[in-house]
Amino acid sequence: MPVVVVESPAKAKTINKYLGSDYTVLASYGHVRDLPPKDGSVDPEDGFEMKWEVASDSKKHIKAISDALKDDPALILATDPDREGEAISWHLEEALRKRKVIKADTPVSRVVFNAITKSAVTEAMKNPRQVDQDLVEAYLARRALDYLVGFNLSPVLWRKLPGARSAGRVQSVCLRIIVEREMEIEAFNAQEYWTVKAVLTTPRGQDFEARLTVLGGNKLDKFDIPNETAAELAVQAINSRDLKVSSVEAKPAARNPSAPFMTSTLQQEASRKFSFGARQTMQVAQRLYEAGHITYMRTDGIDMAPEAVTASRDAIKGRYGDSYLPQEPRMYKNKAKNAQEAHECIRPTNLDADTASLKLVDADQRKLYDLIWKRTLASQMASARLERTTVDIASADGQVGLRATGQVVQFDGFMKVYEEGRDDVVDDDDKVLPQITQGDATAKKSITPDQHFTQPPPRFTEATLVKRMEEIGIGRPSTYASVVTTIQDRGYVRKEKNRLFPEDKGRLVTVFLTNYFRKYVGYDFTAKLEDELDDITSGQREYKDVLNRFWRDFKAAIDETADLRIGEVLDKINEVLEPHLFPPNEDGSDPRLCPNCEIGRLSMRTARAGGAFIGCSNYPECRYTRAFGPPGTEPESAIPPEGKLLGEDAGDQIWVHKGRFGPYVQRGLVTEENKKPPRSSIPPEWPPEDVDLAQALKLLELPRKIGDHPEDGVAIWANLGRYGPYIKYAESTSHKGGVNANLESVEEVWTVGMNRAVELIAAKVASRGGRGAAAKTLKDMGEHPDGGTIAIMDGKYGPYVKWEKINATLPKETEPETVTLEQAVDIVNEKAAQKGVRRKKKPAAKKKTAAKKPAPKKKAS
Repeated sequence: MPVVVVESPAKAKTINKYLGSDYTVLASYGHVRDLPPKDGSVDPEDGFEMKWEVASDSKKHIKAISDALKDDPALILATDPDREGEAISWHLEEALRKRKVIKADTPVSRVVFNAITKSAVTEAMKNPRQVDQDLVEAYLARRALDYLVGFNLSPVLWRKLPGARSAGRVQSVCLRIIVEREMEIEAFNAQEYWTVKAVLTTPRGQDFEARLTVLGGNKLDKFDIPNETAAELAVQAINSRDLKVSSVEAKPAARNPSAPFMTSTLQQEASRKFSFGARQTMQVAQRLYEAGHITYMRTDGIDMAPEAVTASRDAIKGRYGDSYLPQEPRMYKNKAKNAQEAHECIRPTNLDADTASLKLVDADQRKLYDLIWKRTLASQMASARLERTTVDIASADGQVGLRATGQVVQFDGFMKVYEEGRDDVVDDDDKVLPQITQGDATAKKSITPDQHFTQPPPRFTEATLVKRMEEIGIGRPSTYASVVTTIQDRGYVRKEKNRLFPEDKGRLVTVFLTNYFRKYVGYDFTAKLEDELDDITSGQREYKDVLNRFWRDFKAAIDETADLRIGEVLDKINEVLEPHLFPPNEDGSDPRLCPNCEIGRLSMRTARAGGAFIGCSNYPECRYTRAFGPPGTEPESAIPPEGKLLGEDAGDQIWVHKGRFGPYVQRGLVTEENKKPPRSSIPPEWPPEDVDLAQALKLLELPRKIGDHPEDGVAIWANLGRYGPYIKYAESTSHKGGVNANLESVEEVWTVGMNRAVELIAAKVASRGGRGAAAKTLKDMGEHPDGGTIAIMDGKYGPYVKWEKINATLPKETEPETVTLEQAVDIVNEKAAQKGVRRKKKPAAKKKTAAKKPAPKKKAS
């Protein structure tokens, strides 16, 4: 049976139903090879040679495919129909050829389908092709560029900007968009303006609302009523005049449906309607695609297959009648320059199947499928017909004019099914006006002035960020979600109430890159590079030419930073961020003068542990610090970024610090001689700002050895861990094995005794069915010639010899009671040699200097 390989087991299961028993369908579980994350994986000096490595998790999947090919050496690669899918197929074929599973005459073919339906899969199997080398080379170029940027730019960040995590070809540009928007918001000066609205009454006693548009005979612009005084004068002008309807104009209007979804618009709409993040949307869509419910979800295309258009029209006619069906099908034209990304739009594979008929169990899948189904159907429906009415009301002298607008939906058309991204905002134009006739006198029921302030540009959501990336031309459907997710995972950006805020280190990285690598975080440069990568896809460029041009200039830019001092970097960042960090004081005093000593100047500093803070130049005489950011952004009780000194113990300073994984106490300072001073995490139950010297010293005593287990002498420890207080039954707290048991409170770490500890260990072992119990000693052998005791233990898989960290299984025919010390030593020494462990030597006795004696002869080994 030919072996068909797809990415995921879910996709394999669906396809297997369609292909039947004539094929073996297996999953590769994504990419099977990648560049190892170390220097030299891409070698620019050797024609950009790339050294691939099979992931450890992928080895078993490759073996399963290899085993299947032994029965029928015919391979069909059916991975996703995009660049990443093509790359997975290429990697898999290359890996199998290296293992000599595929030979020169082994038939290997590539099939693609945009939807996992029986008809699509069957048709694809009739039209096999070879792996598309242009798509593969486009993938290789992107992967090489991402590696070269990440592995050359990130170390520059680490050296010059402590606390920075990484940089990336697209992620750094994406971060720049968010940081620059935040700086726009901070620099924004709100401007006051007023509007005046009136509730008027028709001669028939019906009320309607109008807004002031003409004052003093002149048409009002936005800022023409600048303050409350001007607003009150406007109110008086209206109240002092009689008003009549000067004109009534009703115009027909049409509203057309939106195009079907592509990747970016699906992410945007799912964010608006359900607050889904980009990654969440793609994960849900992936599951719908693999189950055969929707077409492929990574696309720049908005066109629909002719058979799908026909099916949509049939569904519309059947559900809503002929009046909701336009005379001709609607045609949507792709805007994507890159045909490779422009697959068909995202649509249901069966237009007759609404959400209820699919009976989806997962709530997120139901929501997203319903969104896609409604949008697809709406895109082929008739336009909505509206009547928009504008009513102008004026005084006889023409000094005052008001306007009321409204609209009536005469035929809902596509709006019966779906409307895009309204976010529950009601427009004034949506109001229905009462019957009004030209010449009608209008009574004034109320006149109300309203104060407004201009608003800064809004912070990005994940969806609006994707839209902005799309507008600029950076990223592609296959990368939007991962880029947006990466900058959050790196701690450069945080999400609050669905909005993206840059963190301090995100600002610092952006300022550094825009000053020293401006070209490479430039919008135009990144977009142009994306276009060149698209040209590789279509065969218009050689991928190594693109890499060569990029690397030549990029390497020169990296080399230029070699002599750059951290002090220079901090000075530049202080200069760029000065308006943000040191805004002008209201009294005109120097905002950078230290408020503590009134001598030193404030500037940004970086902490060795990462992160930034504002400190005084008069350090160490003045220890004033505050949080990175404008004054007043840090709570009074918070720990400053460089730490809080609690006191001294045995000549060491004891500090409280804030770390990446939470607050901790530390003995001494980090120095060249003492790079890792003793530290201990502060438990969540203890407010870090309230920790005193005595509590810190208690924490620094951990782990606490309770004693040795009375049955086997193995140590029992009490400690604090990621999941709270616990005891550990093992040789040391760093030992990977042993038994862990939770303690009820933090205080028990210092009070739990041996009896209680033994009970907890026994209960834990019993709950595991005996797993985790310490190995029983069968025979103590004595001391190893190189030091350390040696013993025979009773292990889960049989007896073994234990010496230090070396465990060596006894040969099956050997009885533990018959093993001698010499045999045991040989067994563990052989095991140590296999593992490449260097045996320690006993220190030689010191030679006496009084008289030289010949060295003792070495014994023959």
